[in-house]
Amino acid sequence: MITRLYKEFNKVFDSNDDIRVYFAPGRVNLIGEHTDYNGGHVFPCALTLGTYAAVKDRTDDKICFYSMTFADDGIIETGISDLHPSAADGWTNYPKGVIWAYEKRGMKLTHGMDILIYGNIPNGSGLSSSASLEVLTGLILKDTFGFESVSMVDIALIGQDAENNFNGCNCGIMDQFASAMGKKSHAIFLDTNTLNYEYAPVKLKDAQIIITNSNVKHSLVDSAYNDRRRDCENALKILQKTCGIRTLGDLSEEQFEDAKTALSDPVLYKRAKHAVYENQRTIRAKNALQNNDIPLFGKLMNDSHTSLRDDYEVSCTEVDYLVELAWKLPQVLGSRITGGGFGGCTVSIVETAAAEIFQENLRKAYQEKFGLNAEFYLADIDNGARRLL
Repeated sequence: MITRLYKEFNKVFDSNDDIRVYFAPGRVNLIGEHTDYNGGHVFPCALTLGTYAAVKDRTDDKICFYSMTFADDGIIETGISDLHPSAADGWTNYPKGVIWAYEKRGMKLTHGMDILIYGNIPNGSGLSSSASLEVLTGLILKDTFGFESVSMVDIALIGQDAENNFNGCNCGIMDQFASAMGKKSHAIFLDTNTLNYEYAPVKLKDAQIIITNSNVKHSLVDSAYNDRRRDCENALKILQKTCGIRTLGDLSEEQFEDAKTALSDPVLYKRAKHAVYENQRTIRAKNALQNNDIPLFGKLMNDSHTSLRDDYEVSCTEVDYLVELAWKLPQVLGSRITGGGFGGCTVSIVETAAAEIFQENLRKAYQEKFGLNAEFYLADIDNGARRLL
């Protein structure tokens, strides 16, 4: 991959001297969906899929972006003193937002850069291509300009700030945190309220994680993602009057059931119920994994999907069909939608011996039902963002 990046960089920018190479992974969330902005727990892991960058310093104040994925866009230029979101700038709004977030914190760029990007995360798949690009940019800036006080956790927070306040998607911290802090063969059990975290080894005995891409695209900025967050914020305001809580993640299932009569709006009730119950499912799932109780872990994944489909209403017909197909196979221990929703991917735990059968069955039935091609990724859990060269 590094050789390919060098070759392409030389082709685009007519240089291959003094080039630095970086990588930031995408993520898959095993369980704990839409809990990260509700003060709950999440359980993601970083993937070997991700985003690469080849970078070279410039002597002027221009930043020149080029993506091998969006080659037809050519080189997109911006000045380090001219940072504002623009629809015309497309994908470069994500790295621009990170630069903006750094400068907002008093960390100024002193020169420009040529940046070539290559990503192998399918866009719109729910595997966090945008967070990967944000974390990648954060690492490039830390390394290039000597921002030694910036930790990898800080890079995740800066990426979230950029996504929230530059690009307009009111996401939580999970995606950026997983990309920045991933650990090979481990999932991250993260309390999003405190940012306390621990690594949990992912040992699935004779099973493996398979990600299925529905190839139904979603865009969280344009979807109902922000609406869901507002629903939860409104439900929280109501419950705070009687419960004295800071976040929905502070509530146990029993406490929520005692307080739910305050939520007279059925939509707010469903949104809050998902946030509370999903958080508790995630805690139980982490314990199940540590106890090698993979069947319980799988059941909790299934329950998570049902809640995301019925209470949080962020699934879609195509993804529901893929999950229901998986549930019918005895070799599947658990399956659910993963990511922000409204399309994207499912994550399934499948007996290793049945991995090919799983893919064949889902591919054929999905094609016959919707005329769409499902794509499959055997998930290898990787380390977080890093400089490669």
